[in-house]
Order: sequence, then structure tokens, then C-alpha cells
Amino acid sequence: MNRENIFPAGLSKRVVSGHVLYAPVVRVKNVGTLVFISGLLARNGVGEIVGRGDMAAQLDQVGQNLAVALESAGASLANLIKTNTFVTDIDEFFKHADIRMKYFGALPTSTTVEVRRLSHPDFLVEVEAIAAL
Repeated sequence: MNRENIFPAGLSKRVVSGHVLYAPVVRVKNVGTLVFISGLLARNGVGEIVGRGDMAAQLDQVGQNLAVALESAGASLANLIKTNTFVTDIDEFFKHADIRMKYFGALPTSTTVEVRRLSHPDFLVEVEAIAAL
């Protein structure tokens, strides 16, 4: 796969806590396989909710879950090309740019939206993703 993150001169870079959070454009050539990951939540391997009331803990768990999901399809976090993130408190979400970068440092294209509620009141963040191999 040939991947290129593009930062067009006419678009601003989203920088939070010194981190560029995403690439506005990702061009991928010679893609053999696309991997689609459904919305992942802060559940551990046995289904228990992790980090009730703690956005940082939930972001970390979702990142771990994303890595596991990608690995199951023969991909890694470096193969991410698009994420959609749903959060219940966008201000709190942006306080944890360091955790986001731990998992999304490949700078996929990204959309983040604040929502009123996720599928359970204890969930604070949900991420769906697309990867290319």
C-alpha cells in the first residue's frame, strides 16, 4: 500500500495540545484490501464497561480494541485511513489528545461529533474505522 497524508495549503491543520490530530486528505494507492471496523466502545475482552465517567480510560480502551480488531484482519493502526468518533463531551475529548495520538498517530482522516448519548449511558466515546492494506 502506498499511503500519503496530504495537508492542502488552503485548509488549516487541527492542532490540540501540540498534536496534529488528523490528515484532512489521505491518498492510498495500490490498495489490496479494505477493512471496515464497526463502532467500538470501551468494553474489555469479557464485555465489561471500562472507565465509567473517565474519558481518558475509555479512549485508551477503545484504542486497544481498535488495535485488536485491526490485527484480526491482518492490519495495524498504521493502516488506518478514516475514523469516525462519537463522544458525549467534545471538550473533555480534546483534553486527551495524547491518548488519541497513541493510537491514531498515523493521522487518518477523521470526523469527531458530540452526541447526546451512546448505546449505554456509561459510554463516553465510540470509534468506527476504515483501514487499507
